[in-house]
Parts: sequence; structure tokens; C-alpha cells
Amino acid sequence: MTIIEIDGRSWERHPIKTHFITPEDKLEDIVQKYILPASKPGDVVALGQKIISILQNKIVYRKDVKVGFWARCLSKFAKKTPHGFSVGNPLKMQVAIDLAGLPRIFLAGLCSFVCKLFGVSGVFYIVAGNQINQIDGFYGQAFPQYADMGILGPENCDKLCADLKEKYGLSFFVADVNDLGGNVLGKTPDLEEEFLIKVLKDNPAGQSDEQTPIVIIRNESAK
Repeated sequence: MTIIEIDGRSWERHPIKTHFITPEDKLEDIVQKYILPASKPGDVVALGQKIISILQNKIVYRKDVKVGFWARCLSKFAKKTPHGFSVGNPLKMQVAIDLAGLPRIFLAGLCSFVCKLFGVSGVFYIVAGNQINQIDGFYGQAFPQYADMGILGPENCDKLCADLKEKYGLSFFVADVNDLGGNVLGKTPDLEEEFLIKVLKDNPAGQSDEQTPIVIIRNESAK
């Protein structure tokens, strides 16, 4: 458990360790097994984008990805960071081409190149769209199971969170967070996106093999 202060209020972050989640699992079972026993009324529950995508079977397997010339070529120009290769991985670039189409990826690359000359980054993913920025997997350092599977962005996250709140009474949001920052992909209407980004800004769930894809957030004064 870690504590972060936001606008003068202290919030506890409780990472919840789970088993290795697969498409055969059901979200309702995960909520009942891991979240309900550890939560209290008023808690906010952060669900990792990756596990929601897996539960929705938003997966493409290495054996089904035919990496072509342009994927190999264009991936060489993508920015690589210590926290992941993104479309710098030829497999991910090929998936991006399959999702958005080669002309749009060309356009995104051109716009990205021009904007970088003026110090503006992230344009590639804005122009490419199609949840390209959420492609994960094809990287087995932390979990060997991910080496042969690409994980796409989840669907209908706002509705998913609303349904969970109606059923369990807790506030939920889905987040794509790493050590470089994060995005909120869906939330219950009672939550403010700015707060959610702040409360997870240091990635309390971890970036390695912690296997803690759920974080329960609790107002410390509510204990």
C-alpha cells in the first residue's frame, strides 16, 4: 500500500495481486474473488487496460500476424523507450497497419516526423487512431505468456464501469498506465478524469511482474 496526496487530501493505493488472467476468466468472478473482499464503501477501483482487453478476448496471436516489408521498415523509425517498444516492434507495427490501413500509417508517420521538428510528440498515435496507442504484448520479459500474443484496446469501457457500479456499488475506471504516464479509457460518471490520472501518476501497480492489475483507491480520512 502506498499513499499519495492530491489537493491536500491523502489517498491510499492498494495493489491487488491476482492469478494470471486469461480469456477463459470472467470479470464477475475476478470482482468477487479479489475486489469485494478487499474493498470498502466509497472505494474507487482501477482496472488495468490489459486485463480488460484479455477478458474481452481482444487478442491477436503472433502466428496470425504476417509481418511485411513496410512493417519492418517503418518500425525502425518509431521511438523506443526503456518501458516498451510500441510500434517499434515490427509485430506491433504490422498490427497497426492491419487495423488502420497502410495509407493512414504513412500519413501518421509523416505528420509525426514534421511535428517532431517542432518538438511535438505523440502525433503518430493521434493521426493513426484505431486504438493503435493501446497495442500491447509481443513482449515476454515480465510474463512469457505475452511473447506470442498482442493485446488490443478494450471496448465500451464506460458502459463496463457503469454496469459494475450498478451491480457492486463501487466506482470503477479502466486505465492504461505505465512508468511514462497514463490514460483513462473509461469510468463511472461520478469520477473526474483529472483526479484519476493524478492518483495513478507514479504507477502504483508496477510495470514488471508484480501481477497486480487492480488497484483499490481509498480516501485515507474515510478509514
